Amino acid sequence: MVFEYIFNFGNLFVLPFWALMVLLPNWEVTRKIMASYIPFVVLAALYVYCFVASLDPDKLEEFANPTLAVLADLFSDEKVMTTGWVHFLVMDLFVGRWIYLQGQEKQLFTRHSLALCLFAGPMGLLSHVVTVWITPLFKPSVEAA
Repeated sequence: MVFEYIFNFGNLFVLPFWALMVLLPNWEVTRKIMASYIPFVVLAALYVYCFVASLDPDKLEEFANPTLAVLADLFSDEKVMTTGWVHFLVMDLFVGRWIYLQGQEKQLFTRHSLALCLFAGPMGLLSHVVTVWITPLFKPSVEAA
């Protein structure tokens, strides 16, 4: 039951940060909040709790030499899946923060990349990289990374 609460808490916890970056990117409060590591400390602590609580010696052995079938079986356990989900939440938010900060620094449009990153992290990252590459073609004053 506690893992269901953690799963729901994690999902709700990250939403204000995504909303601020996408909807109010130039607001001073957004800039201050996103300059902080506190959201990542909270999520990382949650991850550590899940990680420790979800692994037993048999699972550790299976993770040591994983196959697709073994991983599918391991992630069918709610504890392991919650641990994995919190991992996705923290890493996607961290990449989203990097996209946001780089957009602020280089005056790049990032809303599309952030929205993609929220729902499909690597696609948002790819979108941002492409945006960085093509922006100088349309705004020559912006330096390419």
